[in-house]
Amino acid sequence: MTELKRTALHDVHVAMGARMAPFAGYDMPIQYPTGPMVEHHAVRNAAGLFDIDHMGQVELIGPDAEAFLQYIQPRDVSQMKVWDAEYSYLCYQDGTFVDDIFIYKLPEEKWMIVINADNREKDIFWMDTHIVGFDADIIDISDPTYMLALQGPKAQAILQKLTDYDLNQVAFHTAARLQVGGVDTLIGATGYTGEYGYELFFPEEKAIAMWELLLETGKEEGLLACGLAARDSLRFEACLPLYGHEINARVEPVGARLSWVCDWDKGPWLGREAVLKTKLEKPDMLLVGLEMIDKGVPRGHYEVAKDGKVIGWVTTGMKSPTLGKFLALAYVPQGYNKFGTELEVIIRGKPKKAVVVRRPFYIPAYRR
Repeated sequence: MTELKRTALHDVHVAMGARMAPFAGYDMPIQYPTGPMVEHHAVRNAAGLFDIDHMGQVELIGPDAEAFLQYIQPRDVSQMKVWDAEYSYLCYQDGTFVDDIFIYKLPEEKWMIVINADNREKDIFWMDTHIVGFDADIIDISDPTYMLALQGPKAQAILQKLTDYDLNQVAFHTAARLQVGGVDTLIGATGYTGEYGYELFFPEEKAIAMWELLLETGKEEGLLACGLAARDSLRFEACLPLYGHEINARVEPVGARLSWVCDWDKGPWLGREAVLKTKLEKPDMLLVGLEMIDKGVPRGHYEVAKDGKVIGWVTTGMKSPTLGKFLALAYVPQGYNKFGTELEVIIRGKPKKAVVVRRPFYIPAYRR
């Protein structure tokens, strides 16, 4: 059995009473003694701090760095300005997902790509195999770079106490390099909870000091340390995809409702023709939102049926802490995706009624 990796904050989490469990090859905090429900509501109403150093980061440098990025993913990065940060993904030639990513355009013709923990080695190898002919270099900076997420409506007020930089200048999906408590930090107004907040990148050796400083600074605003259980319920309510659930190497962007990322007129990119074909011919399966009518908890991998015939599957499901409803994301065929369509989720061998509803389930106040 492969030994689990540990982040620099591992012992701090244990000392705080966190319940640790394997995730993406790491021993990660799933919840703290406060519990995932309290942590979830803290992010929705105040702020939460997440250790997400299991994520990977790579730098892309060189004269052809932009051209290479144009080739390996569907977003037109030539339209990005310095300090912009945008969501995208990598596709195989058949149009299915290698991974979803975040792209940061930095000064001096440098780019940073944030990748999923489980896919770090795969993504880098995949990029390496396609960089031939481009005058550019891929540098894995995951180990020396630490990553935290500060999320929630009070995240800006908390972080502002620790920097002289005017955070009002850091718009949603942009970044800045500044001093946070005296530590040189790259911050992105990005995140994975549906709330406004920041992802922080700084030297690994500063991890414990930064974690403790943020928690102490945000104590009055209600900032809590949050585990991956709350992170999952938060992203689920906002209908943000998770690799291995809503997206994987067997599904494609059109069915996953992510073809809005594609800039079709920018020129060729890997997987373009396959994704374009699916867009024009329509995908076999579409991701939809479901709300349970009957009592029951829809879980990932549960079957979805219509009149007793299995037609699809649940990717993620749970009781929404914010909305108090039992909800799910699921793949169903064309024709079963209209709002109001009644379906069944097979729960413990029994069909339970559900109805197709709009996504996202939750929209934060700053985006309404």
